[in-house]
Amino acid sequence: MGRLDGKIAIVTGGGSGLGKAISEAYAGEGARIMVTDINADSAQSVANAIGDQAFAMAQDVVSEEGWAQVFAETAEQLGTPHILVNNAGLVIPATIEDCTLDQFRHTCAVMLDGVFLGCREAVRAMKSQDEPCSIINMSSMAALQGYSPFLSYAAAKGGVRSMTKSVALHCKEQNYPIRCNSLHPSGIDTPMVRQEAVGAEGDATPETGMIPLGGLGHPSDVASLCVYLASDESRFMTAGEYPVENGTLHQPQM
Repeated sequence: MGRLDGKIAIVTGGGSGLGKAISEAYAGEGARIMVTDINADSAQSVANAIGDQAFAMAQDVVSEEGWAQVFAETAEQLGTPHILVNNAGLVIPATIEDCTLDQFRHTCAVMLDGVFLGCREAVRAMKSQDEPCSIINMSSMAALQGYSPFLSYAAAKGGVRSMTKSVALHCKEQNYPIRCNSLHPSGIDTPMVRQEAVGAEGDATPETGMIPLGGLGHPSDVASLCVYLASDESRFMTAGEYPVENGTLHQPQM
């Protein structure tokens, strides 16, 4: 028996990296998944690899109409979702001195506006569910400690952190069966982190074993926590922020 048997999930940015790992982990625990990504081919590839439990859609998370279509299509193909993972994101290297207004707005549109639209659509759809539901918002360690080379990324993720708590509290106040939590990974071995703009180098991270301080995490390190937060095992956990960072936050300053 899977930990997510009978659950229906939407995972944004599911065509690669963390979204792919989360979608695969959910399927492995019995969930049915709508995999969305701005790259339709990538989303479809992940869904094909999962099999009959998964469907795929192209989605630009900035589009309000697009969010309505995703929830409508999910309801038609699978049923009303119990789980939303707001994972889609991007990173643009720029400090406070050289970040353009267009770069800042684009980053916040994808990772803050997109999360807002997803949360709003999810609450409206899930509030009448008879079963517990979960919204999981992908924030970052940058929201907890700042990240000067990626100003707009840190700003957007900081907004996700506080918005998550407001969504969670609203759902509790309204007695909706919805929990909302944020995850805060540090460097995870994904294509986004490996891109030249970010500059992560070195050997690929193994899926098992200890990771040295400063090493990259494996996507499964985040996906495993996403399974727990999506399951009814975490029924007493909402408005929380969960670092996945191998001690990065507590390294002594030299």
